[in-house]
Amino acid sequence: MHSEIKNINISESARDKASEIIESCVHCGFCLATCPTYQLIGDELDSPRGRIYLIKSALEQNQFSLKSLSHMDRCLTCRSCETTCPSGVEYGQLLEIGRDVMESKRGKVQALYRYLVRKVLLTPIIIKPVGYFLRHSKITSKLVKPEKTNSTVLLMGGCVQPSLAPNINHSIKNILARLNIEALESSQGECCGALDQHLAASGDAMKKVKRNIDHWTEQLDSGVEAIISSASGCGVMIKDYPELFESSDPYYEKALFISSKTKDIAEFLVEQDLSALNLSELNVTYHEPCTMQHGQKLGGLVESILSEFGYIKKPVKDSHICCGSAGAYSIFETKISNQLRSNKIENLNASKPKMIVTSNIGCLLHLQKGSSVPVKHWVELLDV
Repeated sequence: MHSEIKNINISESARDKASEIIESCVHCGFCLATCPTYQLIGDELDSPRGRIYLIKSALEQNQFSLKSLSHMDRCLTCRSCETTCPSGVEYGQLLEIGRDVMESKRGKVQALYRYLVRKVLLTPIIIKPVGYFLRHSKITSKLVKPEKTNSTVLLMGGCVQPSLAPNINHSIKNILARLNIEALESSQGECCGALDQHLAASGDAMKKVKRNIDHWTEQLDSGVEAIISSASGCGVMIKDYPELFESSDPYYEKALFISSKTKDIAEFLVEQDLSALNLSELNVTYHEPCTMQHGQKLGGLVESILSEFGYIKKPVKDSHICCGSAGAYSIFETKISNQLRSNKIENLNASKPKMIVTSNIGCLLHLQKGSSVPVKHWVELLDV
């Protein structure tokens, strides 16, 4: 395989990684049954197996078209296929390599549009006023101060969360304060790099990643116990930082350290004594984001925490299927995204909940656009 991958402007390590991943696929087709786009469209090129074929073809012969790029764009990067795959194919990593290779086929107008969307979402001075008009929810409780500080954590503020749903981070700080844990919130400009990475702007992503690694390492060395993410999309990106570097790169070991110290808020809270907390609503249905169940492999964790307060898990049909948010996917692939959202909301509302809760700001905002039932982050239920 290595000798066949030629005439492509990618690094040797990326070539080797792509070859390894492609060779690990045994073409069994199990992924087709759990791929959202294949289920809706029925075209195998809109399945993981089909996209692996397109990437392989591009890497070997540099023969690919704008249509090939469209099939790549329609992938949600939900990684449901990784959960299903019996061979452990690291499809998400291969997809990023394939997107970087095929990006050269994108037209200038579409490329400019994608660039502008990235900049609007990732530039605090722009997203803050936008958030004022499009805010999902405001802060609903007073700020709680710890009676004493037993430990300190770094809370990832997020790019859009502070502007569009500020009550999420506020609630987390209150919850941690009741546990005598101080939360230092990162600035809104400290983006994890996920949006850039998934939109084939790997250069911009790496600048953010390295900056974050340097800054967060200093904070961890100064006594911060852990990095807490309340947006599962950010969490899986940070945990995957080591995959962005070669083992010989000085940043590789630093990335491993950052990854090992990063926890979803559910991972952190499950290790704490939560007896002092209460749940404000029991009749809820939980939507588990793809980045939680497939990316971070933390399926069922949130509901296990909620069950400690009397919550009874409600089965959700096709709970493994993406809601259609997928970062900026809902902006660029509106038709597929809206269909997935309609299906998801119908399944979530089957048990007639008073509220839908989730673990990711993207899912929250996307679902709320199509739901008459309020959608919240699950941690907001504990800030009472």
